[in-house]
Amino acid sequence: MKIPKNIEFFFVLICTSLLCLFLEHLIHAEFLLHLAAIPLEVLLGMFIVERFLRKREAKNKRRQLMYIKSYLFRSEMLNLFIANFAALRFPPITMSKIKNATLEELKLMRKDANTIEYKSLELMEPVINEYINAEPVWHNFKERAITHNFEETFHDMIYILHFVHDVKIFKSNNPDKLFIYEADKRILMMEKVRKVLGDGIRKFLDYVIELKIKHPEMFYDLISDYELSFQIRSMQYPDLGEKK
Repeated sequence: MKIPKNIEFFFVLICTSLLCLFLEHLIHAEFLLHLAAIPLEVLLGMFIVERFLRKREAKNKRRQLMYIKSYLFRSEMLNLFIANFAALRFPPITMSKIKNATLEELKLMRKDANTIEYKSLELMEPVINEYINAEPVWHNFKERAITHNFEETFHDMIYILHFVHDVKIFKSNNPDKLFIYEADKRILMMEKVRKVLGDGIRKFLDYVIELKIKHPEMFYDLISDYELSFQIRSMQYPDLGEKK
């Protein structure tokens, strides 16, 4: 029940209340004051119910998004986060540290992640490649953001998709060159690279903190999967070794 879709009913209630007030003014019948209050009480009830329903709907959508993220983080986006954390120099975060951290320690990791440093340019290239491989995921999130009116998520996805488009064009024209070397020559492009890759780390930490608070079992399962994947794929990323 949304007021904009029931504008006629809204108008009738207001007119009814005004009519009762007008008649009371003419004939001074006190019961008309009580009648005039009824439509206003109905309107107030509509606003309260509408607000409650919207909050409940938003909560349900957020919960659905949380489970969708859990699936995507453990499937289509697994390689991306493995590569991203593998390349990370600072803060020195590993899946073992995340799994064994207290909530306060996780929040400190997230604070430290406001400043991201990578071990080398060469290790950033696999992360960039994984952003290209995950292009369907960004489109998926973009469509869900449009459907559920998640404006911040929508803008984030558009930014990533523009970045992916830039990288794809470069690689199409320069198949034997690393994109990161070209980006390193251009200040604005390198800023975009660092923002996209750094935001990936920060979004991941935001999500695991949310899970730690609301769904600790899901948190443990997710990070355990990542920890195992790190161990299995350590040969692919030589600097991946978990530091205790």
